Amino acid sequence: ELDKGGSQAWCTVAGAWLALFATFGYISSFGVYQDFFTRSGTASSSNVSWIGSTQLFFFAAMGPPTGKLLDKGYFRQTVLAGSIIYTFSLFMLSLAHIDKYYQIFLSQGIGMGIGAGLIYLPSLAVQAHYWRTRRALAMGVAITGSSVGGIVYPIMLNQWFHGSVGFNWGVRGSAFLTMGVLVVANYLMRPQYSDNNQKTDEDHHTTTNLRDILTDWPFVFLVLIGGSFVLMGLFFAYFYLQLFTIDHGLDPNFAFYTLTIQNGASIFGRTIPNLFADRYGVLNAMIVVIFGTMVMVFTLFGIHDVGGVVVFAILYGFFSGGVLSLIAPAIVSFVRHPKELGVRLGLAYLVSSFAYLIGPPVIGALLTNGTQWSKPIIFSGACTFY
Repeated sequence: ELDKGGSQAWCTVAGAWLALFATFGYISSFGVYQDFFTRSGTASSSNVSWIGSTQLFFFAAMGPPTGKLLDKGYFRQTVLAGSIIYTFSLFMLSLAHIDKYYQIFLSQGIGMGIGAGLIYLPSLAVQAHYWRTRRALAMGVAITGSSVGGIVYPIMLNQWFHGSVGFNWGVRGSAFLTMGVLVVANYLMRPQYSDNNQKTDEDHHTTTNLRDILTDWPFVFLVLIGGSFVLMGLFFAYFYLQLFTIDHGLDPNFAFYTLTIQNGASIFGRTIPNLFADRYGVLNAMIVVIFGTMVMVFTLFGIHDVGGVVVFAILYGFFSGGVLSLIAPAIVSFVRHPKELGVRLGLAYLVSSFAYLIGPPVIGALLTNGTQWSKPIIFSGACTFY
């Protein structure tokens, strides 16, 4: 039954696209908040980045419970609960005062992180219910929603924050858009639990035998450990490119569009590598895009003008987008039994959540004297190189 497509299969892809538009796309736009809060005096760049990194931490750390709920058949309830928490937290952020750090941290860092985490992994993992040989492509198409969200939200937020609308109503407007998108996403997505997915004693043993997964050494070293190091440095540009551009004396109006350019380029990065992954292997494709990401980080040493930033944003968006889109297919490639799907994805995202939590604040702490970018660049590139 897999790979036959059909209306429900494609509706589920479309629903996941919308879900990732509203969640990962918004999170990918955190650079707007990083720049706005830092220059508004809310906190230091390192402390502001704790908001985004905490959001990413919960975004990934919700993997084990959501994976387990997916395996048990609670897909729709999980995504609905996440949508309610995420939207409510976004509206609460619109009520926060920019000089009240704790209000922003609670609503954006914790509330939105938990809500997005309940939505993200189930929306991607449910694609495996419909696709096998074209699984990486289906997941790649779904995750392009985050790229489009990463185009729309930065433009919208920058225009509203720095225009007549202001911060509070700017966030509130984005919350109304996000709520509408998530309503449609919940309607479109449906799980497909086939007879092969019904529980048996053997399936139950496979699902709960965590020791077998943790002694799958290629999975441990390549995905859990190696992947965590890559992700620790990957979000450097997503958090700091707009601030980097302004600090280098370039036009702030241009800087507002750097994230849009980067996320726009990632649309191609989240589809083209997946096409090659289905043909040549997910891990082979992953090696290529990780190497490209690492090279692009170090090119920041030589970038001082608008042209250089544009080229960087395009190429970094492509390669980093490829990394992000191939994570789930790479994890799924190690699955030996359908009932391992949720557990492996959940475990991998839980481990990676600590990389999300640590990476951006460390980069912010290394950003000394406001314009000393060499240490953050070296740290980010070294993590990716690992």
